[in-house]
Amino acid sequence: MTATVTVESGEFAGWSTWPTEPFEYETAGPFYFRVDEKGPVAAFRAQRKHMNAGGVVHGGCLMAFADYSLFAIAHQEIEDEYGVTVAFNSEFLSGPPEGAYIEARGEVLRAGRSIIFVRGLITGDGKPALNFSGTIMRKPKR
Repeated sequence: MTATVTVESGEFAGWSTWPTEPFEYETAGPFYFRVDEKGPVAAFRAQRKHMNAGGVVHGGCLMAFADYSLFAIAHQEIEDEYGVTVAFNSEFLSGPPEGAYIEARGEVLRAGRSIIFVRGLITGDGKPALNFSGTIMRKPKR
């Protein structure tokens, strides 16, 4: 897993991120994560760049965030390793508007020696937006 950095200021001060992941940090995100009293959580604030022509968060953005969230939810299982997504499933439930607080919570269903199974739910301002599940394969560090 790449090194995490703690955000120093702004809305997500105190949260962590992976700035060495260019797509998730610079292009699609930035996305953030932490562990609170309810467990792992990932989040971002929906901006204009995340919207589709219908005025809601683009489905591809939600799926990219769900993929990021697989690793945020499972980060304690793969902290000193590298992983890749080998399976991913999702269903769209609603489209969050611009400015919405987008959050993902979930759980590790099973963590074996080489495979980790994760499921979760993304909400926009508390309203279910996308449910997802995925499989992460552990890989040796590069």
